[in-house]
Formats: sequence, C-alpha cells, structure tokens
Amino acid sequence: MSDRRLRAGRRVPATAGDPHVAVTAARRLNRAAGLLAGSVLADSALEHYRGDFHNRAMFAPLAAATVSLLASGHGVGDRRHGAHVARDSAYALAAATGFAGLGFHFYNITKRPGGFSWGNLFYAAPIGAPAALVLSGLLGYFAERVRDNPPGRTPMVFDLPAGRAAAALTSLGLLGTVGEAGLLHFRGAFQDPFMVLPVTLPPLAAGMLANTARGTARRHRGATRLALRVTAALGFLGVGFHALGIARNMGGWRNWTQNIQNGPPLPAPPSFTGLALAGLAALGLLEDDADA
Repeated sequence: MSDRRLRAGRRVPATAGDPHVAVTAARRLNRAAGLLAGSVLADSALEHYRGDFHNRAMFAPLAAATVSLLASGHGVGDRRHGAHVARDSAYALAAATGFAGLGFHFYNITKRPGGFSWGNLFYAAPIGAPAALVLSGLLGYFAERVRDNPPGRTPMVFDLPAGRAAAALTSLGLLGTVGEAGLLHFRGAFQDPFMVLPVTLPPLAAGMLANTARGTARRHRGATRLALRVTAALGFLGVGFHALGIARNMGGWRNWTQNIQNGPPLPAPPSFTGLALAGLAALGLLEDDADA
C-alpha cells in the first residue's frame, strides 16, 4: 500500500489527497453547468419573447439562467478548495426555477383542447425545455460538493460517490435532451438525414455513461470518452445546421427578426455539449479515485 492510504475504511489513491484534483473536477462541472445555463438563457429569451412575455413568470428562467451562468463563470475561475455560498444559492435558484418551469409547461399543454395530443406536444410550451435549467443547477451543486470534500477522501454527493452520481445524472440528462430533440425533429419529419444524429449518437453516449456509473472505477474508458466528445461536437454542429435551416426560410437571414423565431432554435443544440462535458468530468473523477 505504498501508493495508497486507508482513510475512513476506504482505499484512496494518493492523487485523491491533492486538493487540486477535486478542484479541477469541480471546475469542469462548473463549466458544464454554465454552458447549459447559457443555452437556457438564449433559448428561453427567444421563445418567451415570441410568446410576448404574456405571463410575468416567463422572465424567471432568464434571471435564474443568468445567475447560474455568472456563478459558473466564477466557479471556473476559482481555483480554491471549498464550496462558495453564493454559487450554491445561485444553483439552488436555477434548479428550483427549472422545476417550476416544468410545472408551468405541463399545465400549458394540459389546459389546451386535446390535452396531451401530438399537436399540443409539438406547438405548446416545450415540455422538456426547463429541465435543462434543472440540470444546470444540479451540476453546479455537484461541482460545489466535489470542491467541498476534504482532501484525501472520496468526493461524495448526496452520500453517493460523486463520479458515479455525476455519470448517472448526465446519462439521464442526455436521454431527456434526446427526447426533446426527437420530438421536434419528428415534427420536422426528419426531412434532413442529419436530423437523426441527435437521436442516435447521444443515446449511445448515455448508455455507455450509465454503464460507467455502475461499472468498475479507475478503468480507462476510451470508447465512452470518444462518444462524449462526439456528442460535445454534435452540439456545435447542430448550431450550424439550425443556422442553415433559418437561412432556408423565406428571406433567409435578411429576414432574421422573423426567421430566427420561426426557424429551428439556434441555442438548443449546445445543451448536448454541456452534458457531454459533464460526462467527461464524471469520467475524470472515476479515473482519479477508485471509489468515486
């Protein structure tokens, strides 16, 4: 046991005693939370502007996403060990606002004639969109808990190893994002063959990440890492395809004030990138700590 120490009944690798390992992982999660918050901020601003902000509560996700984005930027730049109460509060606000948004969007669908019909799922408030704000808040909370663990101990979140918990959360988040993208691409009749990419590649990454959450730790998972990197790239690629979709509308980008509201949502695809970065952070935790 020359390269390991036994603490609290657990074998912990020597690298876990270095506080910079936990801080690096936390900063990666902060980055993922920030990217999700930025995507939510732009997407909700666009969609709620199109809805003319007829309900004042529609300003809430913009405020919460902004706060989460600022907290994430602060966390990425913070190399100190220990959680920050202001960031914790910002992430809690984001998660709570996201959960409230899920309720509002659910009500928006059910109050329409026909309730949960395809037409309402296609054209009412997007049922899964606020979940991205929930994920931003949760990933930020995870980041602060990883940063707050004493050096030399396995990072824990909700009494669970942080690496496995983050991998499981990210896997579920990817599947939810795939469901939202699949619904809207189905509405578009998958008219472009590339529209199948968001419903085929990310589920593969989600499945591999779920297997990582329950599998052997400190194992090099090159295929999982590659799948997550492809998913991250897919998020940026999706912005390009959505920009092309806007250009194909009547008037193209010259009529951007109308087409950007009616064309495919530009800010939506980066959600895949943010979740993929969270998955990579989870892999890093598992590779650094045998018990994470």
